[in-house]
Amino acid sequence: MMLNLYPYNLGHLMIAPYQHLETIEKLDGATLTELMSQAQLALRGLRQTMNPDGFNMGINEGKVAGAGFAGHMHMHVVPRWNGDTNFMPVIADVKVMPDHLDNTFRQLKQALDVLTHRE
Repeated sequence: MMLNLYPYNLGHLMIAPYQHLETIEKLDGATLTELMSQAQLALRGLRQTMNPDGFNMGINEGKVAGAGFAGHMHMHVVPRWNGDTNFMPVIADVKVMPDHLDNTFRQLKQALDVLTHRE
């Protein structure tokens, strides 16, 4: 699990298996289960630290689908809040983040450590 360096929203993270495979079709059952378990953990941690109203979750497979790392599948988890869209992306092609990535990492890591009992 890692924070996206170019997040769509605050707390946007990605979950990637250790195996460098381009599609979920090639993941074994245990890895698929672990991927979804990590997604559950991510949602719990993000809810606890950021209290979002919902989430976008997805997997982009292949360059044409927007996969930045076409040879390594990963799942995106994007927290969403009511009214989180504004004029900045439309007018200036830029997204304003209300917190620094380092602070987001610190808060989320602390919550995930507690949720996984790694205090």
